[in-house]
Amino acid sequence: MEVINAIGRRKAAVARVYVSEGNGKITINRRDLSDYFPSPILQFVVKQPLSTLNVAEQYDIKVNLFGGGYKGQSEATRLAITRALIKINPESKPALKTEGFITRDPRAVERKKPGRPKARKRFQFSKR
Repeated sequence: MEVINAIGRRKAAVARVYVSEGNGKITINRRDLSDYFPSPILQFVVKQPLSTLNVAEQYDIKVNLFGGGYKGQSEATRLAITRALIKINPESKPALKTEGFITRDPRAVERKKPGRPKARKRFQFSKR
């Protein structure tokens, strides 16, 4: 099997994933998964599509991540891994779709408006 690549985005984070046959090693920016994401919750988020299809020990995954915070980065990685798994085996798409991994979450930070302290917040009103 050749290397399959895919891209995933979430908020400001972008993840480029390269999946090849192997024994389940996940490397993010040349660091181990548990080293890059110390939180077990974020590690779980990254591994969700693999555990859904029971293929966690079949593929080696290399990830290039940049932008955003750790939560956005973990969810961008999940989307990229999902897209790569669908490229490898299109029959796995319905199982991943029911879990909601295929949908790209469009929510992002709203821009700051001029003359306001934040996007929607206003300065305190003074009657006199």
